[in-house]
Amino acid sequence: MTQKRSLTRVFLSVTLLGLIYFSILPAAFAQESDIPTDPAIISAGKSLFDANCKTCHRVNAKLVGPALQDVYNRAPSIDWIVSFVQNSSKVIGSGDEYAVALYEEYNKTQMTAFPSFDRDQVMSILAYVKQETDNPAVAAGPAVDGPKTPGETGVASTYINAIMVGLIIVLVLILVVLVLITTILQKYLNQRTDLDEDDKAIVNPTVSLDGLVKSKPFIFIVIFLFAAIAFKVVINNLFAVGVQIGYAPKQPIAFSHKIHAGQYEIDCNYCHTGVNKSKSANIPSPNICMNCHSAVKTESPEIQKIYAAIENDRPIEWVRVHNLPDLAYFNHSQHVEVGGIECQTCHGPIEEMDVVRQHSLLTMGWCIDCHRKTDVNTKGNEYYDKLVELHDAESKEALKVEDIGGLECSKCHY
Repeated sequence: MTQKRSLTRVFLSVTLLGLIYFSILPAAFAQESDIPTDPAIISAGKSLFDANCKTCHRVNAKLVGPALQDVYNRAPSIDWIVSFVQNSSKVIGSGDEYAVALYEEYNKTQMTAFPSFDRDQVMSILAYVKQETDNPAVAAGPAVDGPKTPGETGVASTYINAIMVGLIIVLVLILVVLVLITTILQKYLNQRTDLDEDDKAIVNPTVSLDGLVKSKPFIFIVIFLFAAIAFKVVINNLFAVGVQIGYAPKQPIAFSHKIHAGQYEIDCNYCHTGVNKSKSANIPSPNICMNCHSAVKTESPEIQKIYAAIENDRPIEWVRVHNLPDLAYFNHSQHVEVGGIECQTCHGPIEEMDVVRQHSLLTMGWCIDCHRKTDVNTKGNEYYDKLVELHDAESKEALKVEDIGGLECSKCHY
């Protein structure tokens, strides 16, 4: 009798576990099967993830927030994920157990709300997360430093160097010709028999160091070289006026782009919010810093400076690194949003800089040279159709920025 009861209990336990298992498993598979697999949707999700989520999340590693791998199976439902992304504080405030547990686990830090995201956008992000979950990236090997950009002071310096080398070559050629003429004349005169002793002394002079130093040719060469070097130094310094390449001032807070943009791969657009829509890229406000640093490195002395600025309602007095004269006009959105220019094109390897420095010349000649070399991306833009048609009728070269008015004075000076 006892044995029968034991078998009955085992049977009931196995049955109950089976019911639980088979009731949960289909739900998990159902959630995962709802995730889109279209490459276009995954690509769109990656763009959304990089621009909005990457600051606090990684797919396969914990950062400010939890790792997102397999989140579509860990969360109560996909509808729950959509609601949480759109308004996390509302879900937490409703007393949802899963949301409250996340809130407590991550030091009561609420995720930034994205009310403008619709369900399709959230699903595209989940599609990208699923792809990364199923195909984790292989760790890259040690980086190999490529060739570094030389820190020349400008195109003018190159021209001056070329002129100097040309003058020296001409001077050397003149000296060689004079030596050859002197040698031939000396040989001819030594063959004559009607020269007296005084004439022979002139034809075959005795060379001495004192006489060489006091000779007119030597004095001429010394004066010429001194004047040429002084001229080069003066011209180089005149052309360097206003050029601050390598300028790296000390900032009030030790912010490292190498850590933020390099190690954590935070998109430049996340902090510099105006780069795609305005003339200026915008210096990030302390509120943007607090999106992460309300929970990350809160005890750091440098982060405490941000807290102090917020509490005292005073702006952080960052020192401007890249300066253009007031007479020059530059629009970030025109270059970044329309032209598709990467930040590194002008600012250099910013993701490798602990202290930001001016990488490029930012001179008029530097800008003009770029406008002469850069192709205009006309694909899918009807604005350029007529311009391309007219250009192709006269030239076989690609349409450059200079061909659409990139060298007109009024474009940059107004």
